[in-house]
Amino acid sequence: MKTMSYNILCYGKEGHEREKREHMVLEIINNNNPDTLGVQEATPEWMDYLKANLTDYGYEGVGRDDGKNKGEYSAVFYKKDKYEVVDGGNFWLSETPDKPGKGWDAVCVRICSWVLLRDKADGKKFIHLNTHLDHIGVEARKEGMKLIFEKAESFSAPTIVTGDFNFAQGSEFYEGLVSGKLRDSKFAAESSDDGVTYNAFGEYKGEIIDFIMVSPEINVKKYTIETTKINGEYPSDHYPVVAEIEF
Repeated sequence: MKTMSYNILCYGKEGHEREKREHMVLEIINNNNPDTLGVQEATPEWMDYLKANLTDYGYEGVGRDDGKNKGEYSAVFYKKDKYEVVDGGNFWLSETPDKPGKGWDAVCVRICSWVLLRDKADGKKFIHLNTHLDHIGVEARKEGMKLIFEKAESFSAPTIVTGDFNFAQGSEFYEGLVSGKLRDSKFAAESSDDGVTYNAFGEYKGEIIDFIMVSPEINVKKYTIETTKINGEYPSDHYPVVAEIEF
C-alpha cells in the first residue's frame, strides 16, 4: 500500500493563493493515488474542496479550534472501497487532550487525528495518525510528541504516523522522534529520495520537517519526496512525502 503526508498550506500567500493552487494539489494527490493520506493546514475551505473532489476517499478529522468545523484539520483520508473504519478519533496536543485548546507554550491549537482501518480483502488492521506540531512552542512540540507516542504505542496493530513536525531532520527533537519504536520511513526504506520537504516556494533552500514514521512490523519498500510542479508552479510550500509499505 501507499501512504502520503502533505501540508497543503492553509490560505497561501500573494501569488500562491489557495484558490490558485487547489487543482494543483488535487492533481498531485491523484497522481500518487495513496491508500491513506494525512493532510496538514486543511482549513474548512480546503476540506470542502477535498471532500468534493476526492470522492473515492472517506476521512477522519475535525477542525482543531472547536472539534467540529472551525480551524485547520489534520485529517486522515482513506480509500473507502479498500478499507473499513474500525475506530477513529481526535485528541488535542495539550494538557487537556479530550477538548479543544492550546497546550503548554503553543501559539496555535494543535490536534492529532487517527483512524484504525481494516483491509476488506485480507482483514489486516492498521492505524494512521496524523498531526501538525506547533511552529513556535518548544515545550508544546516536546509534550505533543509524547502524547502522540503514547497513543501510537497503545495499539497492537501496525502504525503509521504522518505530519509536519516543525523541526528538522537531525535536530534534538528529531532524535527524540526516532528514539522509540517508530522509525523514519526515509531511512527504513529499501529505496529513498533525499532532499527538503519544506520548499518555501523556492524562496530559500528549505528544510526537512515532514515525516512518515512507521512501527517495526511495517516494511518500507520505497520513500519518495514528490517534487513535481504543475506548469512550473509549486502546489504548496511543502512537498508531499510518500512511502510504499507492506506488513
